[in-house]
Amino acid sequence: MEARVLRVEEYVIEQEPYYQAIDQEIELFEAAYANGLPVLLKGPTGCGKTRFMEHMAWRLKRPLITVACHDDLTASDLVGRYLIAGGETVWVDGPLARSVRAGAICYLDEVVEARKDTTVVIHPLADDRRVLPMEKTGELLEAPPEFALAISYNPGYQSVLKDLKQSTRQRFVAIEFNYPAPELEIEIIMRESGIDRKMAEKLVKFAAMTRNLKDSGLDEGASTRLLVHAGKLMNSGIDPVNACRGAITETLTDDPEMLIAVNELSSSVF
Repeated sequence: MEARVLRVEEYVIEQEPYYQAIDQEIELFEAAYANGLPVLLKGPTGCGKTRFMEHMAWRLKRPLITVACHDDLTASDLVGRYLIAGGETVWVDGPLARSVRAGAICYLDEVVEARKDTTVVIHPLADDRRVLPMEKTGELLEAPPEFALAISYNPGYQSVLKDLKQSTRQRFVAIEFNYPAPELEIEIIMRESGIDRKMAEKLVKFAAMTRNLKDSGLDEGASTRLLVHAGKLMNSGIDPVNACRGAITETLTDDPEMLIAVNELSSSVF
């Protein structure tokens, strides 16, 4: 089976993605969108930022184009470049230019992973100008009202080398995310994985134990995403201890002593 190639208009999310609001993030995003303001989502990995973006794209009925940022991402990767096709040189838009032309939502996930000289390319789109200079084609794309720019990052991964420049972050409306409150997280796990309340409660209890180990041996505790993964394994017949080992413990650390410690926590809960 070959992968399906989607056009921009096919990025529209037809089915409502399940999302439980934690605060007033939906109203805040909608107000920012109505005013043409870009949005910065910040919070730990796996807490629901990407699902929130999918939900907002569905609510606003706009295509969602997501870019997973990384060290080698260049401005040309975002804006576009000339390529040789059929013996001719043709211009091919990057995801940012495609988003602007289509009036889509462009979501730059973990933007601090990109080089700082790359993220500067979004500045004219993220302020009052709302334009994208296309230096290689001589164009200046003016974003339509339907276009929106959103970025995300995990403050826990910040360092001197990977920080978001003030000149970038001060162009955005910021929304902070965190892990849901226990009762809400239990509901999310039950809904997403299909396990019963008793097992979901144990997963949330185990997650709290791992989150208490942040900066005391673990870089991060278990995210809601990992809890859902563990729940799905349990729902497929894997016993809880092995499900937690595969879906949570082994993803959190490679340190032998921490692996033993976290597995003991899991065994104490299940």
